[in-house]
Amino acid sequence: MFPIRVKDLVVMPKDRPILNGVNLTLDGDGISVILGPNGAGKSVLMRTLAGLNEYHGGEIDWRGEQAPEQRIAFVFQHPMMLRSSVCHNVTLGLKSLPLSKAEKQQRVSEVLEHVGLAHRTNESARLLSGGERQRLALARAWVTKPRLLMLDEPTAALDPTATEAVEKIIQEISADGTRILMTTHNMGQALRLAKEIIFVHDGQVSEQSPCTQFFEEPQSEEARLFLKGELPWRVGFNA
Repeated sequence: MFPIRVKDLVVMPKDRPILNGVNLTLDGDGISVILGPNGAGKSVLMRTLAGLNEYHGGEIDWRGEQAPEQRIAFVFQHPMMLRSSVCHNVTLGLKSLPLSKAEKQQRVSEVLEHVGLAHRTNESARLLSGGERQRLALARAWVTKPRLLMLDEPTAALDPTATEAVEKIIQEISADGTRILMTTHNMGQALRLAKEIIFVHDGQVSEQSPCTQFFEEPQSEEARLFLKGELPWRVGFNA
């Protein structure tokens, strides 16, 4: 699957350019965080990579293939839960995999233990709090052992305690061998989680660099101005 190479990607629904010549390369490990102002095209870029949006120009190369050979998963900012138990919500993700019933049960039990929901396994998923629902959504993705996991603002509506729990799970999934690509508006979260930052501005990737370098010495003027507005307490650089 890796490296994933995006070349001159264009997304123009109703002739309105949202992504306008995106160039990007993703290697096979770690966590990449997509940053950028509202409306820059962050979520559209990720949804297009996931095959949820069509594109109108350019190409996406999955190590020489037009589609990924290995499993990918996507977790939305507001994940939908089935009107069934916590366990069933996770088990459903394994329906298409060639696993025995015992293997599926073992995977589900292990992942629910990892996300701290083993004690809620037979309860309705609709009764979970916002933070618990997001942990369940991560479990539902993790149980399939995806090679690539995409997360769209996974903690946007959560309090600090729930955010910390979700971040810990994200790090565990990464350590388990899953490549993670995510968006966030939480600069502290980006600093805590990211191996690299992909900065999107006006429908293009204007910078892709290691996390520390991005926050300490941004290379593009757009990134410098963005950080100056978002992180006056954290970043010091000349105007």
